[in-house]
Amino acid sequence: MPLNLRSFYSLRYGTLSLEDLIEGIQSGGYDTAVLTDINNTSGSLDFIRLGRKKGLNLLAGMEFRADDKLCFVAIAKNERGFQEINAYRTKLNMEQRSVPQRAPDFEEVFVVYPFSAISHHGLRDYEYIGIRPSERTKVRLLDRKILANCVILAPVSFQQNDYVLHRQLRAIDNNLLISQLEADQVAHSDEVLLSRMTLTEMFSDLPELMNNTEQLLAQCSFYFDFETVKNKTTFTDSHYADQQLLFSQALAGLERRYGKNDSVAMERIQRELEIIEQLKFSSYFLITNDICRYARHSDFHYVGRGSGANSAVAYCLGITDVDPIALHLPFERFLNPKRKSAPDFDIDFSWNERDAMYSYIFNKYKSGHVALMGAMSTFRSRSILRELGKVYGLPKGEIDRLINEPEHMLNKNEVTNTILSVYNRMADFPNQRSIHASGVLISEAPLTCYGAMDYPPKGLPTMQFDMYVAEDIGFEKFDILSQRGIGHIKDCKAIVRENLGELIDTDNPKLFFHDPLIATQLQSAHTIGCFYIESPAMRQLLTKLSCNTYNTLVAASSIIRPGVASSGMMSEYIRRHHDPSVANYPHPVFKEQLEETYGVMVYQEDVMKIANAYGGLDMADADVLRRMMSGKYRDKDHLAAIKGRFFANCKTRGYEEQGSLEIWRQMESFAGYSFNKAHSASYAVESYQSLYLKTYFPLEFMVAVLNNYGGFYNRKVYVNEARVAGATICRPCVNQSRLNARIFGKDIYLGFDCLQHLEEKLALRIVNERELNGPYLSLENFIGRTEISLEQLIILIRVGALRFTAIGKKQLLWEGHLMMSKYKPTRGGNVLFEIETRKPLLPLLEENILEDYYDELELIGFCVTGTLFDLAKSSYRGDIFAEDMTAHEGETIRMVGDFVCKKIVRMRNGGQMKFGTFLDAEGHFFDTVHFPQTLVEFPLRGNGIYLIEGKIVVDYGCPTLEVRRCAKMPLKSDPRSE
Repeated sequence: MPLNLRSFYSLRYGTLSLEDLIEGIQSGGYDTAVLTDINNTSGSLDFIRLGRKKGLNLLAGMEFRADDKLCFVAIAKNERGFQEINAYRTKLNMEQRSVPQRAPDFEEVFVVYPFSAISHHGLRDYEYIGIRPSERTKVRLLDRKILANCVILAPVSFQQNDYVLHRQLRAIDNNLLISQLEADQVAHSDEVLLSRMTLTEMFSDLPELMNNTEQLLAQCSFYFDFETVKNKTTFTDSHYADQQLLFSQALAGLERRYGKNDSVAMERIQRELEIIEQLKFSSYFLITNDICRYARHSDFHYVGRGSGANSAVAYCLGITDVDPIALHLPFERFLNPKRKSAPDFDIDFSWNERDAMYSYIFNKYKSGHVALMGAMSTFRSRSILRELGKVYGLPKGEIDRLINEPEHMLNKNEVTNTILSVYNRMADFPNQRSIHASGVLISEAPLTCYGAMDYPPKGLPTMQFDMYVAEDIGFEKFDILSQRGIGHIKDCKAIVRENLGELIDTDNPKLFFHDPLIATQLQSAHTIGCFYIESPAMRQLLTKLSCNTYNTLVAASSIIRPGVASSGMMSEYIRRHHDPSVANYPHPVFKEQLEETYGVMVYQEDVMKIANAYGGLDMADADVLRRMMSGKYRDKDHLAAIKGRFFANCKTRGYEEQGSLEIWRQMESFAGYSFNKAHSASYAVESYQSLYLKTYFPLEFMVAVLNNYGGFYNRKVYVNEARVAGATICRPCVNQSRLNARIFGKDIYLGFDCLQHLEEKLALRIVNERELNGPYLSLENFIGRTEISLEQLIILIRVGALRFTAIGKKQLLWEGHLMMSKYKPTRGGNVLFEIETRKPLLPLLEENILEDYYDELELIGFCVTGTLFDLAKSSYRGDIFAEDMTAHEGETIRMVGDFVCKKIVRMRNGGQMKFGTFLDAEGHFFDTVHFPQTLVEFPLRGNGIYLIEGKIVVDYGCPTLEVRRCAKMPLKSDPRSE
């Protein structure tokens, strides 16, 4: 009869998982109980689902609190009551109101108030007073008539031995030392789940309470249908109209994509449409297409990716740009009648246009029927130790030691023992509700039928449950993602139009697949700035594969993933790619199905193909098998049934048992790390679009990369890439620059956004005033028109942004200080004026280029008028440059490089090695390998110029320097510090 269960979804309060609670309910002799987490229903439907499997009649509710004060417990009589509770909590969240002392006028909800919280008189029919076991003595003194409205309220927050953990969570939540917790900030120590027998004995002299509690629960019945889809069921006004609309749109797209007489494409489209209609998925396609249609209408670029790119219908609608027929992508990987989990489309938009897409979606669909997907962040190992260390007042140094050196002898004390005793118990506890990276839910019924909604700072309603609960209850989410690569493409096209007057089209990427210049660019791994293919590891892989085709790039985008690389299959794929004769096909079916990848199961679809072609499973079963093998679907009975059919088919076909067992083993092994081919193919399309722009418009493309705040690397790398491509890089200038970088011919002016301490509102004011009233004429004119502060003026002078005056920086600083000391700002609208000041007679102030370098390093983060090599004391630039490495294979040489980035790899023995990336003095990249022993003696020490000695190793045309020694080279001093 527990009416007030709190799980660990009562964040930083409860310590019990849903499974813990259900186990306790069963062992306690109960067949019903109510989950009433504090101010949320995150776990309610999962609680009911899990309980149903155990034969329990579990119920849902919520504990409404104002800060630490319990106001009332709400218990849903039925599904309608659950919606009422969620709607009320959502309303409070939206209006940012605290919970009132008295519950609203509910219709299908029981309300239980804590004892003494409100008057016992005047209670409404659905309102009760809750009596805790510790309050029995007080109740005996009441008029027996009052007991008619009383029930047993025995809150449950933790197990008997978890009270310390509860207190620790409360201290974390309140940001207090555990010794500073007040009594009203923690639960009573008796809030454990008592057995039915114990509770009955406790209240044996108050049988009315026991009867009232049982009667209240007897009136509650919560049935939730977990099988049906909860999404909006139609896009138009009926399923039939949806079916007809999707058919007509698909046929129109079929002609556009494949021409009028492609029978193979027509057959594929018809088969897909049949499955879509069978699974009532037409509305999902139409809603997704409507989102994409709006994006096209708004000139928003997007990329449709994920398993949705396995659909020819999606390709014809324009949701994706991947041709699944040409790539032999099975539709069943996306949608099939036997798939239990909900598929979804992943649509990437530019990082600065996704909010506009959210606005469209939330305005298009009825309020209360659309929300962002919630997410649940959990306590992780390092955060647990750090939070608990703070709770016990440990100094930061001791906390760091506990995290980084847990076995250190100084960690052996009473406090750390207490921390470590709950460490494992707290791992993966929900910590905070947050927002899913991309998921949007659009429902037929109000979303409050399924949960309450939060209103985080973004301002859009967000479900309190996460994607796993959403999948279990029947939602197919829409993934509206964002990335910077799309911004590169869109902005580059606009910059080309502005700088060169050319209109370019990237909407037909198939044209780029056969362009010889793009192929050369790809093969030589000149891919800096290009989406997904610019990282050091990816550029090395492209070089090793001598990648010059779309299909090879698709494969590279898949085998770059850690699982493939660590399994050894990346190396094996490269070996077979260069010499297909060494490919090993364990059965002719492998050659027939996997010749494109030399018999290596690179993709998830490859597992499906072998299960189908070798094991005789239909593609729907093959997809279910793939999911089971990858650990995403755990129904052992179903797996056993499919496995049985696989081997029965193999036997019927006359295959040797040992051979079939080996092929099953390979499938099982590959399924764990293989990647969705459609996903790789979608990424490769965007990579080609970027490559086209980088190949034919390299300077404009790098400006677009800068203006979208880069990609894998920092701004310095992209500026270097533009310089190597022939650009002249100019520091910000008040008469030329905008907030972002811009280009005139081959001159790239960095934007004001590169200045680390310049206020954005000032930068915009400088640009707007210049565009409105013309260029700035002098220092005085600039100060008067912008009303700049002295601090901000100094930044602009030091970085050279007022060099149009032809006055040295030092003299400008003197004049600026004098003018600002006498200047009184006056709002003059568009009136231009000069500040009348007598210029001081100054001695000759010599300029020093080293001072410029150091000003740029401080204010921009890197040298613009030169490079970091210009600051090196030594003029030595190495025995060879990066482009000469291959010719010196096997030699031990010295190279000089400007550090770019590193990747750390943990070894099984606890050590680590690093992979470094550097730029040589010519601006070209080279890569280094630092083995554990070398790292100990010659560690990398952050940014700077390094002298590196090592042996050049070339692997399939890709050179790396195996480091033996390295050290930072000293730089010239800033003359002002001498």
